[in-house]
Amino acid sequence: MTVATQQNNGIDITGPRAMLHLDGLALLAAGIVAYGLMDGRWWFFAVLLLAPDLFMLGYLAGPRVGAAVYNAGHTLLIPTAMILIGVLTSTQLLLEIGIIWAAHLGMDHMFGYGFKYGTRFKDTHFGRL
Repeated sequence: MTVATQQNNGIDITGPRAMLHLDGLALLAAGIVAYGLMDGRWWFFAVLLLAPDLFMLGYLAGPRVGAAVYNAGHTLLIPTAMILIGVLTSTQLLLEIGIIWAAHLGMDHMFGYGFKYGTRFKDTHFGRL
């Protein structure tokens, strides 16, 4: 059995999917640490951690629109921009929201929720849920 095909109880522990889960864990952990280092308000973190899932409301317009809206809210582009602008302008609120948003994305990937295809909600870049 090669390294690329090693299995642990039927779960591929070396492939791209496993790496995506670990990337998600790393991003979530980095977000939690960064938020703690900036002395963020933990109640705010808890309240906003699931807020990016509001982008699921795009599915009310159908799977193609829903996937586009969901994916737009689940890319690192927006939270990274918020973090950069927050750092450059010393705006605590932008930093907090950007870090929380990025942590949410890490949490999603850690649990196997990924970018959506326009077919149905459960079709993701991780495979089907």
